[in-house]
Amino acid sequence: MVVRRDSAVGEQNSGGGKKPAKVTKSAPVKKTAAKKAAAKKTAVKKAAVKKTEAVKKAAVAPKKASAAVEGAPPAKAVAKPPKNESRTALVRRARRIDRELAEVYPYAHPELDFGNPFQLVVATVLSAQTTDLRVNQTTPGLFAKYPTPEDLAAANPEEVEEILRPTGFFRAKTKSVMGLSKALVEQFGGEVPGRLEDLVKLPGVGRKTAFVVLGNAFGRPGITVDTHFQRLVRRWQWTEETDPDKIEAAVGGLFPKSDWTMLSHHVIFHGRRICHARKPACGACPIAPLCPAYGEGETDPEKAKKLLKYEKGGFPGQRLKPPQSYLDAGGKPAPPLGAG
Repeated sequence: MVVRRDSAVGEQNSGGGKKPAKVTKSAPVKKTAAKKAAAKKTAVKKAAVKKTEAVKKAAVAPKKASAAVEGAPPAKAVAKPPKNESRTALVRRARRIDRELAEVYPYAHPELDFGNPFQLVVATVLSAQTTDLRVNQTTPGLFAKYPTPEDLAAANPEEVEEILRPTGFFRAKTKSVMGLSKALVEQFGGEVPGRLEDLVKLPGVGRKTAFVVLGNAFGRPGITVDTHFQRLVRRWQWTEETDPDKIEAAVGGLFPKSDWTMLSHHVIFHGRRICHARKPACGACPIAPLCPAYGEGETDPEKAKKLLKYEKGGFPGQRLKPPQSYLDAGGKPAPPLGAG
């Protein structure tokens, strides 16, 4: 009797059962079965080698990636829109960016403190060439002394100038706010009108100011094209226009009218906090994968964090009395004028 060892474990015999794993009685073994066993053994070895190589690559990949693009955001690759991007693709991309910003800034709001339409229109006029923070620190004293259009229209210009001095260009601003107060008294019975065509007739009030008032005091949709809005929509390639009125028309056509006011807040919030004019914090930007301009600013995550402003960087926001939703999200109220 001849005894042989078979290297194929668990092979099927002709009767459908399995052969003993180690020792079999003398029996002719078909060449095809031997070949199959050898092929199977080779395949197992190759699979093991591939798995080992894959593990090694996975361990090395993060180091290579960080060396190639230091500080790249942990999101998917940045998507640059094609030069021949269709209108439909542009609309989809723009709306997706707005949806992402809405998740990041669910508490976005006008950053000027106001209690009524009159206070809002005056504060918006004063915000030219300065920050909302500085305006918010200044207007409490102004409205405490001149709470109505009638009061401000009859004020002593020199006293108003002194109050508005911290906002810059205080003489021109005094003339504007006193002039619009007088126009409200004489033309609109001391009430701020709720129509665009009436608002732009007031001294110092343009379309931007009018849309701020309409959207936030009257709930009527409008796009606020300030410097932040202009900068970001061009970076995102929503439009190549540089004239504010043309930007308003171009961007307005990408969104339903009902989205316009909150769209303005989302974009302006992002421009003030992360996508700065001189040095954007690209490495800390939540919409980096959607931004055609990614890389214009600091891409290293740690360095980018140091560029963040207001609640994203742990600093006070622009309003002395912000909405509760802003405070709940970790935002801090601004300090009053002269504090600290």
